[in-house]
Amino acid sequence: MKVFKFGGASVKDAKSIRNIASIISLYDNEKLAIVISAMGKTTNLLEKTVNCLINRKKELFEEKIEVCRQFHFSIIEELFNDRTNDVYNSVSETFVLLSSMYESSNCENYDFVYDQVVSFGEEISTKIISEFLIQEGFNARLVDAKKLIRTNKCYSEAEVNWEITTSLFQADFLSQYDKYDFQIIQGFVGHNSDGFTTTLGREGSDFTAAIVAYCCCAQDVTIWKDVPGMLNADPKWFDNTIKLEKISFREAIELSYYGASVIHPKTIKPLQNKNIPLYVKSFKNPKADGTIIDSCILNDKLVPSFIFKMNQVLFSFTPKDFSFIVEDNLSDIFNRLSKANAKINLMQNSALQFSIVLDADKVNIQKLLLLFTDNYQVRYNTGLELVTIRHYNSETIKQLTVNKEVILKQITRETARLVIKSKDK
Repeated sequence: MKVFKFGGASVKDAKSIRNIASIISLYDNEKLAIVISAMGKTTNLLEKTVNCLINRKKELFEEKIEVCRQFHFSIIEELFNDRTNDVYNSVSETFVLLSSMYESSNCENYDFVYDQVVSFGEEISTKIISEFLIQEGFNARLVDAKKLIRTNKCYSEAEVNWEITTSLFQADFLSQYDKYDFQIIQGFVGHNSDGFTTTLGREGSDFTAAIVAYCCCAQDVTIWKDVPGMLNADPKWFDNTIKLEKISFREAIELSYYGASVIHPKTIKPLQNKNIPLYVKSFKNPKADGTIIDSCILNDKLVPSFIFKMNQVLFSFTPKDFSFIVEDNLSDIFNRLSKANAKINLMQNSALQFSIVLDADKVNIQKLLLLFTDNYQVRYNTGLELVTIRHYNSETIKQLTVNKEVILKQITRETARLVIKSKDK
């Protein structure tokens, strides 16, 4: 059995969905588990819908749901000539349920409401795509991830209960391949022991593919992207990118940890644990080789990789009593950062100072400052970039620091990390 994952860009319109069918037809002798994300920018739209619900803006809530409904039904009408197809009623009923969330959800817990609402994106997309595949003659079955992937109760960032999830997949997923060649399942979503929907974190459909593969001991996983494979840098920030033909699980974990956007950070480890290869391939050119990620480390150092994080802010904390930064200080600082829900991209300490780098658009600077003003002097710099270079050399560092001021630098044997600022700022 193979696992395929198709993200939002690969299911953004009717043409894209027909392309998925053509890709699957290349594997008509295989048993496939097909993980599907929400279509196009649906998740972004539903996130705005959540904000309308939480802030009790009913008119805006209904407007955004109508935009979402029209978007999906425009795709349905292109894919299905027969208006008696079950997909019309099924998706209509789903939107009725989504609309009813405004009255039925009185909870002020944002993360809980987020999971209940945003998960509709995957539910709708899999209903449309599974019905289309069946219409096209594929022996396919739609499966509900909310009944198979068991998580804890940490809404919006749920952790998987691997033991229960594995047993659920073996009972009502693997056993179905005697009847079906293809099973379609939602990415990103799960359920907890109370039966409520949970989500696995933004862009979590990659992780879903790894969960399915791990629980079913799959042959391999393929993530279908709009790029030819894993590149050594984001083309938005770097010219002359190079495709990484083959890298190890370890290297992929390092790259995703530092912020490489092609693969969700949690995806690799379950595959590494069972030595299940991961392929990153282009849905625009499905017969091309793509990138292979497996246990082999021989190719890791052949090409330097560059990861750029823009719009960063650097905070530096100094105890007001001028004491050294020791374990007690660090514990106190981390507890305060946790209250601000700060996600640290880089950290460094000296005798008297502890520094961190955060995404500026994910932190409330004034709120964070208030948490520290009693015992710490806090300085901060905005408008920074964080550049990570895997397998660097002096030339690559020199290349990336032309006309830049280096604010902070960390160097290890394999990785250089630089916090930089343009000299003209």
